[in-house]
Amino acid sequence: MNYRDILENAKRISDFKCKVCPECNGKVCKGEIPGVGGKGSGSAFIRNVDQLKEIKLNMDTLYEASKVDSSIEIFGKRFKYPIFAAPIGGLIPCYGEKLTDYEYSKAIVAGCKQAGTIGFTGDGVKDEYFMDPLRAIEENDSVGIPTIKPWKKEEVLKRLRSAEEKNVVAVAMDIDAAGLAILAQAGKPVSPKSVDDLKEIIDATKLPFIIKGIMTVKGARKAMEAGAHGIVVSNHGGRVLDHTLATVEVLPQIVAAVKGRMKIFIDGGIRNGLDVLKVLALGADAVLIGRPYAVAAYGGGSEGVALYTEKIGKELVEGMIMTGCNNLKEINQDIIFRPSI
Repeated sequence: MNYRDILENAKRISDFKCKVCPECNGKVCKGEIPGVGGKGSGSAFIRNVDQLKEIKLNMDTLYEASKVDSSIEIFGKRFKYPIFAAPIGGLIPCYGEKLTDYEYSKAIVAGCKQAGTIGFTGDGVKDEYFMDPLRAIEENDSVGIPTIKPWKKEEVLKRLRSAEEKNVVAVAMDIDAAGLAILAQAGKPVSPKSVDDLKEIIDATKLPFIIKGIMTVKGARKAMEAGAHGIVVSNHGGRVLDHTLATVEVLPQIVAAVKGRMKIFIDGGIRNGLDVLKVLALGADAVLIGRPYAVAAYGGGSEGVALYTEKIGKELVEGMIMTGCNNLKEINQDIIFRPSI
């Protein structure tokens, strides 16, 4: 199996809601929720992709080279690449009938583990949308990060206890899901969280806690005040608020404000290893990728997920070689040109 096979397999799925476009940029699927598109005009999803393209790379092959080390140490573990699968939940309404949340999460977690990285799993309107992916993590030596929606405190703590029982490496909350239309339509009690709300939740566990859905310096500082181990700079793939800035546009000022006191992840429009290199140069510690991982899982199962991860990882390594970086610490803003950010 190769990456082209994965794409062709995904295209042949009869009820697959993703169009498997040559470039996953949000233009064909805009407004398709349930589905995989961006909300409303789709501009937030589209902007994520377009703004990354505006950043260019500075080539430099005059340096003392050594074997390139693309690995990252985080959560007390070392991963081969700083490339993780983003959480996706409620697969059947958004993607089609082929994979349940358990089957999808099993492919993601097992495939990422095989490739030396880690996958985040999702949550949703039914309890099994969290518990079934958590079972997939347990079956893969607990190498996975469950993500909890911003439910009422009692529900969050119940899921947190379940995650702890599985000895996961970390846990996340996609705080921006408070505005997810599909949850609102189902009448589920999600809501924004105050600093005090989050502090109470974070203090209730010894697991590293990641807050996903930060798009401002103010939000990053609030997450830091609440005691988060890390944040994900994310606009939920453009699925919760139309007309937002791209994640890469807000990343530099968030990095400057945090100053190394929290881990910073980013998602949104990252489609290849050079995109990974660009956001690392802007100060991110690691990236999350969503929709392309879904295509890999549907088109190739865990093997497809591992193959896709290796594809992106190899592109990152090739980019590091061509910009004078022997390891992740050597990646900095000198390797990029930013005309508009």
